[in-house]
Amino acid sequence: MGRKAGALYINPKKFGGVMKPCMIEMVSFLNCLALNKQNDDKCVRQKDLLVACAQAQKGRPKNAAKTINYHLQRLARDKGI
Repeated sequence: MGRKAGALYINPKKFGGVMKPCMIEMVSFLNCLALNKQNDDKCVRQKDLLVACAQAQKGRPKNAAKTINYHLQRLARDKGI
């Protein structure tokens, strides 16, 4: 696998303005674990929030058609680049 030479590509990591789902819950859970020496019994609230967020995201479909690289590849295919 890999990219073809000369293909259009934009690194989506440079567009960091979009917030990842459940990132706040994940960070708070990991911070709690770090503060409590990996004892998750003391981080039940953060763990429940993370699980609830993950369950809420489970039903959402991922739409690859909205990514910028999809559109670049589609345009390149149409123009024969």
